Amino acid sequence: MPELPEVEVTRRGVAPHIERRTVRDVVMRRTGLRWPFPPGLAQTLVGRTVLGTGRRGKYLLLNFDHGTLIIHLGMSGHLRVLPPGTPAAKHDHFDLVVSAGQDGLPDGPPNDTQVLRLTDPRRFGAVLWHGHEEGPLEEHLLLRGLGVEPLEAGFTGQLLHQQSRQRSAAVKQVLLAGDIVVGVGNIYCSESLFRAGINPKTPARRISLARYLKLGQAIRDVLAEAIVQGGSTLRDFISVNGQSGYFQQTYFVYDRTGIPCRVCGTPVRQIKQGQRSTFYCVQCQK
Repeated sequence: MPELPEVEVTRRGVAPHIERRTVRDVVMRRTGLRWPFPPGLAQTLVGRTVLGTGRRGKYLLLNFDHGTLIIHLGMSGHLRVLPPGTPAAKHDHFDLVVSAGQDGLPDGPPNDTQVLRLTDPRRFGAVLWHGHEEGPLEEHLLLRGLGVEPLEAGFTGQLLHQQSRQRSAAVKQVLLAGDIVVGVGNIYCSESLFRAGINPKTPARRISLARYLKLGQAIRDVLAEAIVQGGSTLRDFISVNGQSGYFQQTYFVYDRTGIPCRVCGTPVRQIKQGQRSTFYCVQCQK
């Protein structure tokens, strides 16, 4: 599943192609993905300008003057920017056709048209609309329970420590829950816990402030490095330009079961936590 770095890489990739451009067409090749496409979406968007892009956790946000288009890539989705007229393949379910106007003005005659295409083989993704009349975006059902962004100033090790005092669940499960900090998915959670030297099975409330300070910095570093390296080459993730990410080449523990730890040489172990695989080094992570 695309995690925060992959979604941020996607956002940065599509932004130059769609920001300040006018929507010329909306193409929906089925009635929906995980949820139905919003009724009247084409009428809502055609003729409107994409003012900017954003991200909240793993949700990509396209901002308009009257609301926000929310896109989730699900388990297997990806976005590409294509020339107009590119034939749609089997799993190409949604197109947003945009163009700059004359001299770059969004309200001029159409030219320089491009297609933002969502491909989603498993159809666990989503395209949703939140109009300004529905209230603040942060109150949207899918966004209102999300924790702080790990790469913004509000995220600290102190916050992790304060918010975990009543949490008896394993620290990895608490991080994945997303209500304290958002977007630290399975891959980057395993890697961050390794860098902080914390066993993923440790109850969250038993971890000291000093160790949470180290973990907070590890999360920031791991995510920032992954974004710079284009994310990870996941089985179902393709970046906007079709290139692969390279962060997986620097994994210390994720998907390295039985391989010697890069630090101490102890074979990396794999366990199941909440139906997800966890990878860790019993020697380096106490």
